[in-house]
Formats: sequence, structure tokens, C-alpha cells
Amino acid sequence: MKTYLVGGAVRDRLLGRTPGDRDYVVVGATPQAMLDAGYKPVGRDFPVFLHPHTGEEYALARTERKSGRGYRGFVVDADPSVTLEDDLGRRDFTINAIAEDEDGSLVDPYGGARDLQERVLRHVGPAFVEDPLRVLRAARFMARFAELGFSVAPETTALMRSMAESGELAELVPERVWQELRRALASARPSAFLRTLRDAGALAAVLPEVDALYGVPQRAEYHPEVDTGIHIELVCDMAARLAPGDDAIGFAALTHDLGKALTPADVLPRHLGHEHAGLKPLRVLCERLRVPTEHRQLAEAACREHLNVHRYDELRASTVYDLIARCDGFRQPERVRRMSVVCEADKRGRAGLSEVEYPQGQRLRDALDAALAVRASDIAQGRSGPEVGEALRRARIAAIATATGKKA
Repeated sequence: MKTYLVGGAVRDRLLGRTPGDRDYVVVGATPQAMLDAGYKPVGRDFPVFLHPHTGEEYALARTERKSGRGYRGFVVDADPSVTLEDDLGRRDFTINAIAEDEDGSLVDPYGGARDLQERVLRHVGPAFVEDPLRVLRAARFMARFAELGFSVAPETTALMRSMAESGELAELVPERVWQELRRALASARPSAFLRTLRDAGALAAVLPEVDALYGVPQRAEYHPEVDTGIHIELVCDMAARLAPGDDAIGFAALTHDLGKALTPADVLPRHLGHEHAGLKPLRVLCERLRVPTEHRQLAEAACREHLNVHRYDELRASTVYDLIARCDGFRQPERVRRMSVVCEADKRGRAGLSEVEYPQGQRLRDALDAALAVRASDIAQGRSGPEVGEALRRARIAAIATATGKKA
């Protein structure tokens, strides 16, 4: 029995980044030997164990053979005769197929260390095509590492394109797609996720509502980048900059302009009413990927209201109150605060406009805080239930007007 540190912990150390979870592969062992040593079994599809003291994961070295469609269509062999090189050979990318033994020496049969130095994401071998989820993983790794100068190897892009053309991406389980998408949106460069999928012809299969935005023109005086798909890339990157790691804001940024794909050709490059037209494809996307309620509600609010927030200075205090109420902001104030960040990302996610000021976001937050400072208990004395509600509304509108200098 011999143990090696593998995968992301080795990769990140070589990149000079703080490693995350530490995963180990065990060569020459049986499940019973692991149990006898005190390890706790947790793997359902293949033998994985938790260390009795550290809780870290130890997996028996294994090979995988394709037996059906989808990511579960594999036969796993974890016989003690499986070598470390066999185990590393089943992995997705060379940069993830590096092992480190107990004295710190690297075992790197597929050139992962070289690819790390050259900043290349390259598949390990032809078995890459057996798991369609790896197309999304490639895009997600690019969202994480593009800022370090990584690119996808041309032969890997070609392989991903053939996988997209085969139609097997349709076999992906919605929860797995969502898991990869949200991790990409929480990364430093979400645009690289979209661009990688699009270069591989896979974006239309995974996010057809987003893919439909590419090539749709916008008015150049407002959108110097013109192409709506490019705008979405810029907005997602700006959202990652303004709210690092917040995948709910990232998802709302990704989907706020879906309605522009539905604009009739004879109306382009104008997009009248796109904020309302976008709600239907947004809901279809959310249903298909089983998007969590929190993400869905924030995305709907941003889609519906982003133009209203942009013209905040034109709104009366009563209109601002109604906007907050439509977003359920008096019960869920954080939703309005997050929406203001999405709107700022939309405004600054345009070619040449990344450093423009966006005071509307702070003004909306100030109005929200002023309204929340007025509580029902402050005005309830001597009033019935319906009277309290109307009095609270008037008092909150007055508070917004006072705090922001608006007409009631």
C-alpha cells in the first residue's frame, strides 16, 4: 500500500496558489485493508474513504471504462493491481494528473507540470470524450485560470467540439450543469467559461438562451461593444470584480438581458421592452437547470428592473418605493442591495466604460435604508390593520423623499 497526494492540491501548489482540499490516491490496497486501518467508507460509485483522524479523502487507485451514455455510464475497476499511472491516466486534464509522494517528489507521466508552466489546459488522453461533463469542467477551469494566462490546447478544443456535435451533452444531469455554472460564475473570469463553451460549439447545448445573444446588435452609443453576447461577457466579469465569489449576482448578470435575443429583426438595434421579454426565457432556463430560488428571484428582479435603476434620478420617491416593493425588498432587503450591484455591472460592463461612476446603485441603497428605518410599530398607535399598512407606505415614501431629495 502506497499513498500519493493528487489533483488540485498538487496543481495549486505548483501554481503558487493556496491549495484547497487535499485528496489522496492509494495504490496496492483493497477496501478491506482500508477498513482494517480505520478508514471510513463514503464512496457510492467507487471506493473512497475518509482518514480516521484528518477526515481527508483517500480513494483507491482505479480505472474507468465507458459502458453507457452520460456521466454515470462507467464500469470502475479498483483492483490492487491498478497502478498510479493507470489512475492518473483516467483524469481529465494533465494539470490535474500530477501526483506527489510522501517525500515531495512528483509523479507526472502526462506532462502536467510542463503544461502548468506553459499555461495550457490539455486533456490527458482519448478517454476524455467518455465523460461529457468534462466539456463544462474545461470551461470552468478557464474561468478560474484565464487571468493567469491559460488557454485551451487546440487539440482539446477540437475534441470538445466533437463531443458537442455528438449530442451527448444533452445527457448531462441538470444539477451537474448548474454546479459547474455556479462555480464558473463565482470565478475571476466568467467570460472565459462562456467563450470556451462557444469556441467548442457547446454553449448552444448548455445555455441556448445565452448563446442566442451572440450576434444580436445593440445601439453603439450605449453599447460600444455592439454585440449583446460580448456585453454579457463584460457584465459577468464586472460582476465578478464588484462581488467576488457571489454566484447569485453572477447568475443575475448572466441572464439580465435574455430578452434581447427575442427582439424582432426590424426593430434592431433597439430593444424596447426587452426587460419584460427576458422573464420568460429566464424562467425556462431556471426550470431546466433547477436553479435555486434565491438565484432565480434575484435574476428576475434584475432582469425586470435594471432599466428603472439606471434611470433612478428620474424616479419619484413613490416610484422608488414601488420598485423596492416589487422586489420584496422590505422583507428581503439584501435582494435589492445585490440587484443594485448587478445594475452597476451592467452599466460598467461595456467596452471602454469599465471605470465610469454609477451613483444610482448607492442612491437606491440609501433609499432602501431610509425606508427600512420606518417601522410599522412606529406608526401603529391608534390605527387599524389596513390603516397601518397605508400609513407605513406613506411614511416610507416620505423617508425616501427626505433622504434622497426626491419628490414624493
